[in-house]
Amino acid sequence: LYFQEPSNKRVRPLARVTSLANLISPVRNGAVRRFGQTIQSFALRSDSKSPGCAHKSCSRSAAPTPPKRRNSVLWSEMLDVNMKESLSSKEIKRQEAIYEMSRGEQDLIEDLKLARKAYHDPMLKLSIMSEEELTHIFGDLDSYIPLHEDLLASLGEATKPDGTVEQIGPILVKWLPRLHAYKGYCSNQLAAKALLDQKKQDRRVQDFLQRCLESPFSRKLDLWSFLDIPRSRLVKYPLLLKEILRHTPKDHPDVHILQEAISIIQGVLSDINLKKGESECQYYIDKLEYLDEKQKDPRIEGSKALLCHGELKNKNGHKLYVFLFQDVLVLTRPVTRNERQAFQVYRQPIPVQELLLEDLQDGDVKMGGSFRGAFGNSDKAKNIFRVRFQEAAAGQSHTLQANDVFHKQQWVNCIRSAIAPFQSAAPPSELQELPELSEECEENDPSVPGVLAPPRRAGTPPLELGEGAARDSGTAAHAPCPGLRRAREKQLSGRRKETLV
Repeated sequence: LYFQEPSNKRVRPLARVTSLANLISPVRNGAVRRFGQTIQSFALRSDSKSPGCAHKSCSRSAAPTPPKRRNSVLWSEMLDVNMKESLSSKEIKRQEAIYEMSRGEQDLIEDLKLARKAYHDPMLKLSIMSEEELTHIFGDLDSYIPLHEDLLASLGEATKPDGTVEQIGPILVKWLPRLHAYKGYCSNQLAAKALLDQKKQDRRVQDFLQRCLESPFSRKLDLWSFLDIPRSRLVKYPLLLKEILRHTPKDHPDVHILQEAISIIQGVLSDINLKKGESECQYYIDKLEYLDEKQKDPRIEGSKALLCHGELKNKNGHKLYVFLFQDVLVLTRPVTRNERQAFQVYRQPIPVQELLLEDLQDGDVKMGGSFRGAFGNSDKAKNIFRVRFQEAAAGQSHTLQANDVFHKQQWVNCIRSAIAPFQSAAPPSELQELPELSEECEENDPSVPGVLAPPRRAGTPPLELGEGAARDSGTAAHAPCPGLRRAREKQLSGRRKETLV
């Protein structure tokens, strides 16, 4: 059959085959096709189709430098056969956990030194960043190297010639309180990350960081990954201690001391988180901009905790950045001022004790606004909830949409937790006679800066999503009679849940 092929069939010379992927013919099977694409992605192919360029491109293009890898040898792999047989499986696991802690300290010390040697010092020497900027980004990173070297030295002294550690609890109880030194570093991380992202807009900074990322010493980690290593190490200590305790016999002298050590590190992390939360809260408060003096709520400036924050969309599809402080909910619009991010306060902040939350079901609201929703074929919104004032005259309501059901549930749970103390004090009668507010409409469009819609009068009925045309044409809406209202409330009772503050 091979001799009966047509003579005009195109035959590819062997020299043109520059990768194994070129030998794989197109197939319909998805798994094989993906396998071919994977192989092809690793091939060094030239853009030119001339046969002579295939060899030239291979000679010019060097293979990417493999990343530097950590030593991942287990403690048990370094033991001889006789030593391994003399230890129980539980003791081997305990020693493995102790060795993991020791090895983690060694890796952390290396990374802290690397951040200084490979990033900080070269950028300062090449004038890529000023010393003040580098200090703001790197903080007092060098001061933590001796701290971890002390722990590593203590663990080394406690290690017997056979490689085992008899008791680690006293070492940790003495050393762990020193981690309070990380309060300042962790509190400054948000501002440091913001400055680093801003400096990345500089072509020289971007080029330098990209070259470092492609170098083997980086292990394919960017600069911020190195700067964030101390924080990620802190949250691992409780897990490491619990793992050591889990494999420690109940009659071992380390048991009670390790329990004390776990309590100490949890207290340290709690203090660091508290300080970090206050710093983060103040960071965002300083970035708020007000369009009207009436928006300046003293509860904002007095906030010490930021319970939840993130990007949401309003009913008109505009992006808002929402902050839930400990006592007030603030909706803002992200803006840029002199290449720095700021947040322009949108509408009137809602005090938590006056906040009402509605968990809406998918399809209860159409995106696009009441006027557009009446005439357009916009999709029904998903992952939505509504926040508003308890009193109708205080301000408008806001229908907000999260990116997915997970983020929506996070927001709903966070808001419910914030309003729970006030909800328990609310009399049940108020829940049955809630005033209804008008939905946020085109007049509340955040694309029109500096315009505050007047509050709706108490007793004015809510506008449905399809009633925007009637409102714009000047048609007056009348309050429904009590019987109709009760019927409407009964109809909606299964579709949404209202929480009153």
